[in-house]
Amino acid sequence: MEVVAPDSCAPSPGGAAVTVGAYDGVHLGHRHVIGRLRDLAAARGLETVVVTFDPHPASVVRPESAPTTLTDLEQKLELLAACGVDRTLVVPFDRARSEESAEHFVEAVLVGALGARLVVVGRDFHFGHGRKGDVALLSAMGAEAGFEVVSVRLVGADSGPPISSTRIRRCIAEGDVAAAAAMLGRAHQVRGTVRHGAGRGARLLGFPTANVGVGRQIALPAPGVYGGRFSWRAASDHPAAISVGQPPTFEATGDGSPLVEAYLLDFEGDLYGEAARVSFEAWIRPQRAYDDLGALVAQMRADVEAVRAALA
Repeated sequence: MEVVAPDSCAPSPGGAAVTVGAYDGVHLGHRHVIGRLRDLAAARGLETVVVTFDPHPASVVRPESAPTTLTDLEQKLELLAACGVDRTLVVPFDRARSEESAEHFVEAVLVGALGARLVVVGRDFHFGHGRKGDVALLSAMGAEAGFEVVSVRLVGADSGPPISSTRIRRCIAEGDVAAAAAMLGRAHQVRGTVRHGAGRGARLLGFPTANVGVGRQIALPAPGVYGGRFSWRAASDHPAAISVGQPPTFEATGDGSPLVEAYLLDFEGDLYGEAARVSFEAWIRPQRAYDDLGALVAQMRADVEAVRAALA
């Protein structure tokens, strides 16, 4: 998959089949739209292009209430590439872009930069300043500019309501990582560099943990203990017991932000400085404070066994 910016994008000679959206999480609903795009493009001999934005538009339009994101740009591009699209156009989203009319976006990006012949979007698609653009406007402009518009029914998981990034974020915030995974089509994953923590894991408790620095904009599960997988350059999908949040038995460290600490089962080694990926597969228990270290260590041993069972 080729990743391009608007100022370096040249229209495909044969025309393009395009879809547009934030595509945060690249969940099963997104993949349904992209699958329809690919099928229609193949029948017409068109290149497939995903147009997405960085940063997430909400962080510019309403920064005070913008949601956390399910993926950073790197992971989103990896997931889009795995969907089999030919190109992804990453549009920088800033204040000027937020004030762009829907009509100008169509003319400048879909027609001018991409030479769209087909545009595939979800039925609830809105775009442009004030979200004034919709499928009806897109279809009317397409009739004049020479591109067809196909709106795709939104899909649900297990016959439930339509899958959305908002629903997935809500599940993650509640600690229901299994429900989030059912809508994502994969376990929710966060990424960051392994950094030095307070040093209590190995020194006081006998459970050395990898403290992963995750960006503030990324959605973290509710404080608690989870079973999941830890990946880095030397290995992938290593089973791990993962703590999220500030450990309530001890004083808060740093700026008080939630910590992501992974204890890798049956592993010895130095992970400091490694680029890590932490995936959450199972909820184990909420965070609790303990009166003494012995009780905490006993609970951590029980957590490890619970994680083994959950991941078996």
